[in-house]
Amino acid sequence: MAPHDFPRRALLAVTGLTPQVVTETLYAMCVTGDPPFVPTEVHLVTTAEGAEQARLALLDAESGQFHAFCRDYGLDAAIDFPAANIHVIPDASGAPLEDIRTPEDNTLAADCLLGHVRSLCDDPQAAVHVSIAGGRKTMGFFVGYALSLFGRPQDRLSHVLVNAPFESTRMFYFPPARPRVLHLEKNRSIHTADARVMLAEIPFVRLREDLPRDALRHPTPFATLVAATQQHREPSLRFEPGQLAAICGGHAIKLSPALFAFYWWLARLRVRGDGEGGFIAIRQQSPDEYLQLYERLVGRTHDSLATLRATLKGGFYGAFFQEKRAKINGLLKGALSLGAEPYRVQSAGVRNHMRYGLALEPRHVELREYGTAAGIARSA
Repeated sequence: MAPHDFPRRALLAVTGLTPQVVTETLYAMCVTGDPPFVPTEVHLVTTAEGAEQARLALLDAESGQFHAFCRDYGLDAAIDFPAANIHVIPDASGAPLEDIRTPEDNTLAADCLLGHVRSLCDDPQAAVHVSIAGGRKTMGFFVGYALSLFGRPQDRLSHVLVNAPFESTRMFYFPPARPRVLHLEKNRSIHTADARVMLAEIPFVRLREDLPRDALRHPTPFATLVAATQQHREPSLRFEPGQLAAICGGHAIKLSPALFAFYWWLARLRVRGDGEGGFIAIRQQSPDEYLQLYERLVGRTHDSLATLRATLKGGFYGAFFQEKRAKINGLLKGALSLGAEPYRVQSAGVRNHMRYGLALEPRHVELREYGTAAGIARSA
């Protein structure tokens, strides 16, 4: 389905002190677009000062240029743009942010824009068009990057282009249906028939399918999501037995000997392709290799080794397996947040036929067969 065929069509724009970009973008989308894309709703994200400029210039009941545009082109009933759709970036205390002046302000703007893009892209019945024409350059970058993270096939990104001298004329908001003369400062005049308003669509890489699953379910800070997406796209796992550390995407996750041996063992299964692509059923797998790895870590004479052998004398059982899985996944989550997804001990199949293992591609796993922590007197 093409973007203009979706029942809900949203324009999301970033603006600063030039609200003209909103009506210019609408003109290029609705009037000269081929095919036209008439949004059912408009949303702006801006600062406190930008919001005031947008309310006065665009939505004033008598002189608002958004209303003038809709009247000129018969779109009064088509586009919903109430003042509530002007969203102000909050500062650290939740108050309206006056301007973006510091790195901290940039972070707040990024998180706010990410939230609005994520929310709009959550609706499968919506096509979202994002404009980067207004606001500070960092705002345009953040909103475009957010669309790259959450955008679907029906979503679009653009920048509106206006020819000189109209691009720098504060009196110009869109080419009116009936062209007229605009009288500027210093006794200059221009005719709106000479205006050219063009929409430059910007191709972007859609990364939505590469996001950790939790990113689509829960709000996430911009920086955290970018880092998690990078790890998800380019994961790497290696083991340092001498340090009892699993190195996940460059982050060292310290594990107890029992957990390290368990995770190391699952990684070996994955690399070898044992079971079904490294995923094994609990009761169909011998604990011998796991016990051998544990012995390499703690030493042959460690008291816990005899205890563990006695525990697994009858083979793996559900509670043992699930306890190790839950602890490893909890440590990964605590250390990596959303970035833990590719490294988790995962499940596959259905009840009574459940299998467990690592979903990482074998090429992303490095197994070190040297260096042990023999003699470590740590709790298992």
